[in-house]
Amino acid sequence: MIAFGVCYGRMDALARLPAALFRRIDADPRHWQIIALFGLFLFSYTTSSFGADPRALAFSFSGAMLAQTLGTALLNLRAGKALLDGFEWKSAMITTIGVTVLLRAADPWIWFAATFTGISLKFLIRVNNKHVFNPGCIGIVFMMLLLGREAWVSPGQWGQMPLIAGYALALAALTLSSAKRLDIALGFLGTFGAILFARAAWLGDPMAIPLHQMSSGALLVFAFFMITDPRSTPDSRPGRILFAMAVASLAAWFIIGPNQRGAPLMALAALAFLTPLIDRFMPAGRFEWPCDAPPAGPGQRRPAITPVWITPWGTKETRSHET
Repeated sequence: MIAFGVCYGRMDALARLPAALFRRIDADPRHWQIIALFGLFLFSYTTSSFGADPRALAFSFSGAMLAQTLGTALLNLRAGKALLDGFEWKSAMITTIGVTVLLRAADPWIWFAATFTGISLKFLIRVNNKHVFNPGCIGIVFMMLLLGREAWVSPGQWGQMPLIAGYALALAALTLSSAKRLDIALGFLGTFGAILFARAAWLGDPMAIPLHQMSSGALLVFAFFMITDPRSTPDSRPGRILFAMAVASLAAWFIIGPNQRGAPLMALAALAFLTPLIDRFMPAGRFEWPCDAPPAGPGQRRPAITPVWITPWGTKETRSHET
């Protein structure tokens, strides 16, 4: 009987493992983003001769973690806290993989410099305790502007089937994520696609041209993992959609007009200043990443970050737990 009880207990624990694992992953929306981005990294590495490289991942990781460590330590030193209190390695990891998948460079140190620059600017340029630039985006744009042909974005990554699988993976990750930023991704893709297809129809160009422009691994990563960053985009849903349409319009113009490399990234970096303005005139609850607390047990609801409605410049925010 004892042996049977032990065996039954092990089988019951094994049966509960998938649900427990899901709860642990679902406790923080960044977990889904890291899983999806790493899947996209594998797609890029295995399906393209010019895809993402593990060496680039190592250099990106080193730059991001060094900048995150220094920034966290300096802020905590000023606040009188433990040096690594609140160290956000997950956000740094998202920047690491995003930069690795998108950026191509002539020398390995450029990946290090891109993530180090992006994460550093997250600490240096802030409005109302909210960083203005997406770290991965500004890091890549800074390297492209500084180094010219030594750093570039690879738009045509992967084949057709891996790209479809990548979109499915990204959509699933963003849908499962409690960050709730699917609106800005669809707003960007819808506006960007509408402009490109409308231009092709106006000029009598074949629809294969805008389809090719939309079939890009770089566009996929940008739309689902950069412009959806909840800490550098407007807090309100109408504000996010307005911001997405503005970025998409400028990105389309960069392609149609000067044929700018990395057009969506350039557009997002150029219009990043709109976020604090939109937050001022269209205020909403401030998003905060969940605390690194243990996941709730069966039948319990996990702790949630419940921001209060804020004054125009977001001067007050609170944390509360669901009951």
